[in-house]
Amino acid sequence: MSDSSETNPPAGQTPWFSGLKRGFARRCPNCGQSPIFNRYLKVNRTCVHCGLGLGEFRADDAPPYFTILIVGHVIVAPLLFFPWIWQANVWLVLGTVLPALLIATLAFLPVVKGAVVGLHWAIEPRHTVEEA
Repeated sequence: MSDSSETNPPAGQTPWFSGLKRGFARRCPNCGQSPIFNRYLKVNRTCVHCGLGLGEFRADDAPPYFTILIVGHVIVAPLLFFPWIWQANVWLVLGTVLPALLIATLAFLPVVKGAVVGLHWAIEPRHTVEEA
């Protein structure tokens, strides 16, 4: 296990940008070395590299909410400007748009959840590292 003093922020500072960036990369927000998930959306209990208790940072409903918000603005809103959406057969539109929405949602969800966990880590007043 590495020394946690080199990855923890100095007193009085919160590294929200680095926590957010490491979370977007789906890495531990403390050290940035090990993966934050052990399955698709299952957060590891502790970081393998630095020992940070990742299980204490609960994301709850924020990742699905932000994912729907992002996908809605990135995919659905621009689609409404294309005339074929309004003129084509309903089944053709649903058959092409729904798979794209599903793929985008499933791709964004772990990235957004990692970012939420990283942001929780950054705003947490204490950064604990579990002893082995």
